[in-house]
Amino acid sequence: MNQDQIKDLLLKIEPEAEDFTVILSGKTSKKVDGLYYPDRREIIIHNKNFNDDNQLIYTAIHEFAHHIHHTRSSIPVSSRAHTIAFWDIFHKLLFQAEKKGLYANIFKTDRRFIDLTAKIRNNYLTANGQLMKELGTLLGEAASLCNELNVSFDDYVDRELLLHRGAAKMLVKIRSMDIDPRIGYENMKTVAGIRDEAARALAADAFAEGKSPDMVRAEFTARKKPGGTLAILMEERDKIERSIDTLTRKLAKIERRINDLKYEEPSRAGK
Repeated sequence: MNQDQIKDLLLKIEPEAEDFTVILSGKTSKKVDGLYYPDRREIIIHNKNFNDDNQLIYTAIHEFAHHIHHTRSSIPVSSRAHTIAFWDIFHKLLFQAEKKGLYANIFKTDRRFIDLTAKIRNNYLTANGQLMKELGTLLGEAASLCNELNVSFDDYVDRELLLHRGAAKMLVKIRSMDIDPRIGYENMKTVAGIRDEAARALAADAFAEGKSPDMVRAEFTARKKPGGTLAILMEERDKIERSIDTLTRKLAKIERRINDLKYEEPSRAGK
């Protein structure tokens, strides 16, 4: 594929994307398959890294996701580019590309992957989710017994079970909500962390439909920002100012401690 064909393919996935440029480097790279330069809106692909167009397309979609993330974010995108927001965008683009027949998902077509996925999901992810629900039931019984005897449940799980009290409470919570173990324990925790019952049910359905964890987190657990670009930017400014203030106070404490030690060490040396 040439540069124009790649750009046309990406625009078929997301026609409303702001303008960008695709450049094939004609080189190999041991570090990365592709790069995105937001200031120039350039997608660079080291096309000599690939033996087939399908993997090249995967990398192009990855860098295209960075482009969409940078151009559509209401606040400047930080240097930590691979955020939940990014993975949400990237996975949505991949699903759309598969749906339109522009990208072939080998995990869905190679029999070895299909069999391995079934084995992992059924024998481990689902089984582990069910075991965790059963453990939550037992921990609920332990909590009731601790309450009856007026002793600390936290102390019981911390020192007797050697299980962190936060993890124990999450397990009890998951069991009380009767979350489907087929989505796996980690995803069960995500669902349990959603306060609204209706949203919780929708999140569980999203996992069951095959949405990725970051897609679900972005939709159901990401903190909602105030409306409007100005309000978002002002909130981001306030957050940065609070961080600067906190770091300034920490720096002042460290400098005071350094000065104290400078005075202490000569006096010790003189003894």
